[in-house]
Amino acid sequence: MRSCGLTPLRALLLSALFLLAAIRPAAAAAVLSVTQVAPGIYVHLGPHEIPDTRNHGAIANIGFIVGERCVAVIDTGGNPDQGRALLNAVRHHTDKPICYVINTHVHPDHIYGNSVFKANGVKFVGHSLLGRAMAARGPFYLAKAKELLGIDLTSGNLIPPDIAVEKELDVDLGGRILKLTAHQPAHTDSDLSIYDPLTDTLWLADLLFLEHLPVIDGSLKGWLVEIDRLERRNYKVVIPGHGSIVTDWPQSLQPEKRYLQTLLTDLRAWIKNGGFLEQAVEAVGYEAKAEWKLFEDFHRKNVSTAFAELEWED
Repeated sequence: MRSCGLTPLRALLLSALFLLAAIRPAAAAAVLSVTQVAPGIYVHLGPHEIPDTRNHGAIANIGFIVGERCVAVIDTGGNPDQGRALLNAVRHHTDKPICYVINTHVHPDHIYGNSVFKANGVKFVGHSLLGRAMAARGPFYLAKAKELLGIDLTSGNLIPPDIAVEKELDVDLGGRILKLTAHQPAHTDSDLSIYDPLTDTLWLADLLFLEHLPVIDGSLKGWLVEIDRLERRNYKVVIPGHGSIVTDWPQSLQPEKRYLQTLLTDLRAWIKNGGFLEQAVEAVGYEAKAEWKLFEDFHRKNVSTAFAELEWED
């Protein structure tokens, strides 16, 4: 009668199978989908959605740029898991090490993956006001992350810049020098853009919104000044913070400019005529509603922010 017990060889094989099954989830960790929009420049396009507990804040355009020596990551995503998937995407496309993480501004959908990239040799880069903005908003961001996004964060997830950009700064990836510009208050007070002369690509982040309604969290007037400066020259490729990749600059900038300029003109007239904020948020700017996604989610806040800025103009 044959024994039903395992032979030493079969036991060894079975153990190996169990071990493979145990490590398979780690080996199959998510790799963020990215598209090469210019040689060496990879972008993940986020959906036009409100950050919530379903998408966990993963709504922004993020990605990386590869040089001959190393890689610069441009924004890290809306949660640590997305940051990890972005790190896997970098490793999938290149064996070059990451030398820089460049945060384009303070909003959570662009910085909550930062901690994944903290390692020896990696420098975090941002606007000179980004560290202050992180410190000021950090307690609220951390307190609300679970409730609003369904994620657990600690202060270790908010990593301020090691390198602060006052005006302009060049970073060398080896055979590829990125030109960073710190902008005056516009979308936020910590907006940073990245220009790659090698491919004539401008990574404009949230200074440019397409399809998604622009969101004012800095200065309406400052944003229009930046737009006026930016549209004076052409770029082969422009990468917005939300929306599709741009190849018809500056034509693609015009809807954003028109929306912001209309707010400026109409609110100045409203204030001059003695109108109040409570009425303005229900009356000003609604002719643009059909042109934009998420209009109802952000327009009233835009009116409130712009009204406060314009109310005390000389």
